[in-house]
Amino acid sequence: MNKETNIFTLSIRDFFSAKMLKYSILPFIITMVVIYIAFFSIAGIGLDQLGTMDIHSSQTSIENGIPHTETTNTQLEGNAIVQYLMSFAITSWIISFLVYAVGGFLILYVSIFVATLVIGFLTPPVLKELQLRHYQDVEMTGYSNLIEGMFLMLKWAAIMFLLFLVMIPLYFIPFVNLIALNFPLYYFFHKMITYDISSTICTREEDKKIKFFSANKIRFKTLALYLVSLVPFAIFFGAIFYVIYLGHTYFIEVRRIRAN
Repeated sequence: MNKETNIFTLSIRDFFSAKMLKYSILPFIITMVVIYIAFFSIAGIGLDQLGTMDIHSSQTSIENGIPHTETTNTQLEGNAIVQYLMSFAITSWIISFLVYAVGGFLILYVSIFVATLVIGFLTPPVLKELQLRHYQDVEMTGYSNLIEGMFLMLKWAAIMFLLFLVMIPLYFIPFVNLIALNFPLYYFFHKMITYDISSTICTREEDKKIKFFSANKIRFKTLALYLVSLVPFAIFFGAIFYVIYLGHTYFIEVRRIRAN
């Protein structure tokens, strides 16, 4: 426990250095721009999907004992449909709930997904800075290449979306749905961030040894970091801290392996 406390404390100290804070700005800017574009794109698509709505209404009145019926046909499009639905209390509440719940859910997931991708580009310079500060005796060999990295990213993204589809029946079970909704994205998050760090520091054989002997410890750390990411806006500022914290873990493991 004391060892982990030291790693965490050292990670915080490194994170608040001038260079690391400079690196942390980039994920924030890129993620915010992507979310801004995605939000208005999804909103536009949502309005387009509403299409048109035909409203038929009739009113009957009696004049001089003779009933008269007036029928009105109205066609609503786009924003007019929303305005029409919002004019009723129950539909207004339902629409508001769906907009905030579904919109907030999507924005949170998109932010974690995008930030995870951005981390990959910043991992090498962040780890290089850590090496210069604390691990000059540990050579960063690495084993990744662009083609392999792109292939694995697409592979893990495809598995993540497949998991989202497979787990749809579980989304309607209370409490279980919390795990079902988050497991696919955690899978992608764990795979990407551990690959980015290990493939920058280790050899392929060293990575296999770390996965064999320290798999549960690393899973626990990535799970804790993922849960922190579920706090709104945490991923914007904490992405670089994740690399620093896990980077220390991998540097220490590699040093131990090479010493033996």
